[in-house]
Amino acid sequence: MSLLARLAPHLPYVRRYARALTGDQTTGDHYVRVALEALAAGERVLEAGLTPRVALYHVFHAIWCSTGAQLESRAVSDLADDDANSRLMRIAPRSRQAFLLTALEGFTHSETAEILGATFEEVGALIAEAQSEIDAELATDVLIIEDEPVIAADIEALVKELGHTVVDIAATRTEAVDAVSRNRPGLVLADIQLADGSSGIDAVRDILAELDVPVIFITAFPERLLTGERPEPTFLITKPFQPETVKAAIGQALFFHPRRKAKVAA
Repeated sequence: MSLLARLAPHLPYVRRYARALTGDQTTGDHYVRVALEALAAGERVLEAGLTPRVALYHVFHAIWCSTGAQLESRAVSDLADDDANSRLMRIAPRSRQAFLLTALEGFTHSETAEILGATFEEVGALIAEAQSEIDAELATDVLIIEDEPVIAADIEALVKELGHTVVDIAATRTEAVDAVSRNRPGLVLADIQLADGSSGIDAVRDILAELDVPVIFITAFPERLLTGERPEPTFLITKPFQPETVKAAIGQALFFHPRRKAKVAA
């Protein structure tokens, strides 16, 4: 199999990564093209022992670091405050890479370390640095929909640790809808099975009919959301959960969600 054939399935994804990293599709595509040309000319080779996808990103990383990381010309002051690209461009290049490789591209910490030529510990520190910047910039009001008091308290502590404000904790669908009528949250964390037998899925559907807000489901019944019968949630965490998993999902949900605004009835 030719080199191009081996890499072809991964090109749409490295283009997506390049666009997010550079803040511009044309610039991102330029660096992808340079990386492919370097591979075709034999100036770069795929590292032995790496999967084709990891190796391709590794080559792209080397090309971009040689010029792109030093030549970023877009002034932060010229970027829209609530635009995801502008938020990305305010993060230091190496931390931005680690964050995008894990949050957007789905690489493990070990794969990210291979791509960046870093240690596992260094990748963790880079992601934490990016996460800290994101959390500080995107602090918001949070609604927790959870009927187990102990679990609700654990989630509330995590949310507050990240600098967010918990505006309400609802144990039923009705309480959740009422809570949103009082305080319009910037993020919803929802269980599926609620205290009175009502559904967190229905509660979220009611909320999204009125408010454009990111939602993270935290549930012991993930199979109820992964049926293929409806659009599946982007952020789904299975109980029992790891605190770091919840923290990462909160940062990613807020970061990649478009400008939050109330929906206006037609």
